[in-house]
Amino acid sequence: MPAEPIRFFHRQKKAFETERVLGERWMRLAYENPVGRLLVWGLIRRAWFSRWYGHKMRKPASALRVLPFISAYDIDVDEFAKSPFDYKSFNEFFYRALKPGARPIAEGEKVAVFPADGRHLAFSDVESADGFYVKGAKFTLAELLCDAALAEKFAGGAMLISRLCPVDYHRFHFPVAGVPGDARLIGGWLYSVSPIALRRRIRYLVENKRVVTLVESPQFGTVAIIEVGATNVGSIQQSFVPGRAVAKGDEKGLFAFGGSCVITLFQRGRIRCDADVLEQSAQQMETYARMGERLGVVP
Repeated sequence: MPAEPIRFFHRQKKAFETERVLGERWMRLAYENPVGRLLVWGLIRRAWFSRWYGHKMRKPASALRVLPFISAYDIDVDEFAKSPFDYKSFNEFFYRALKPGARPIAEGEKVAVFPADGRHLAFSDVESADGFYVKGAKFTLAELLCDAALAEKFAGGAMLISRLCPVDYHRFHFPVAGVPGDARLIGGWLYSVSPIALRRRIRYLVENKRVVTLVESPQFGTVAIIEVGATNVGSIQQSFVPGRAVAKGDEKGLFAFGGSCVITLFQRGRIRCDADVLEQSAQQMETYARMGERLGVVP
């Protein structure tokens, strides 16, 4: 039986596309084969494995991978902040900065934007959703946040899952203006966050290492931003200053090498997500959009 392809809706092109999964054969072996799943449990989900691979991607020799990777995945070098020849390691290329203006930020005080480039699922009420990547497959906010009282604050609210592939721009940004608090680390494993893995077990998102930051926004109330680590993500690095006001679209931090995920939570009734994203998400279909594009508005 042929493997089911990973499909998504490209918002700008208004067309469905098939994702080119980096290391797809290995991923399917690891998460769709009983022997592979044993390897994931015993080795791949563990932090030292990702640290070891991240160390490889920081070595000068890894810079030789940059140009072949750009060519293989047709990445737009014109938006890079510096020449692709100037990266001293693959990891440095991976969390590259972009030129000013490469990601225009949707205007309007009452407009929220996507926090990262990637493939997104949005749900106007996380508790009433049929399922996330698969119908019937969900997790609770208490599990995600590891804080029952905080989860109650977001009960019935909207959720955005933004999945970043290795080919994507890997810095994440604030979706709204406001004042961020401290970043709280929740320890966990480092499973893959590819749909190949998540379709089998959505709970990887609440079992993986993650970082939670609350932002107090004049327009959107309290907004929770959760960065989720994954296999071969060397680290989640924060670049903001807690307590210092940020503008919508300001950089919040970056992921070192690997696929990764950002989850954004809004309180009940504080955002109306755009209909096109909600329509696809209701069918467990991700929508590709870039950081800075409009996500939704204050109702």
